[in-house]
Amino acid sequence: MALTKSDRRHRIKKRIRKVIEGTPERPRLSVFRSNKEIYAQLIDDLNGKTIASVSSLNVKEAAGVPKMEQAAILGKQVAEVAKNAGVETVVFDRNGYLYHGRVKALAEAAREGGLKF
Repeated sequence: MALTKSDRRHRIKKRIRKVIEGTPERPRLSVFRSNKEIYAQLIDDLNGKTIASVSSLNVKEAAGVPKMEQAAILGKQVAEVAKNAGVETVVFDRNGYLYHGRVKALAEAAREGGLKF
């Protein structure tokens, strides 16, 4: 039986999460992409806490622009929020999505904003 799109993504997600883990010094930058919005979180897996989160719903500059540009704006925003929280390096968690399109745009913008991963 063929896997559905979401089952395939969850299988890939489990495979990725076996390997990567966020720490207080180097949190996990997790990306979630819905059809309309995109979300990013900095997560400390050792303590089970979210250090910071950003979404295209809450960033005013992301309203009314194309989704690729939203992702780039969000990447810069997450880098800024991370620096305010005292975080320089992160572990990137693409959450089972292909490193392509909006996920890639967010990651590259976060790197340009000063995050290291």
